[in-house]
Amino acid sequence: MNPLKPKKLNLTKWTAVKPVAKQKHFLVSKVIQPELPNAPIEFVEIESVFSKATQIIPWRELQNDEVWRQGWV
Repeated sequence: MNPLKPKKLNLTKWTAVKPVAKQKHFLVSKVIQPELPNAPIEFVEIESVFSKATQIIPWRELQNDEVWRQGWV
């Protein structure tokens, strides 16, 4: 997998390896900016394409090949 940069994750597409309740395809809808301007980015908001439900996850979780695949597979 290509190295991920948190600032460039906005609007990227992801597929959950183990879908829950038919929610398999997700889009990074927002990169959560830290309160302190010099602090690193830690979280992103992902949105289910099917149900439009959102959740906040650590962006580094997207690097785990056992949980996420980049793109819509």
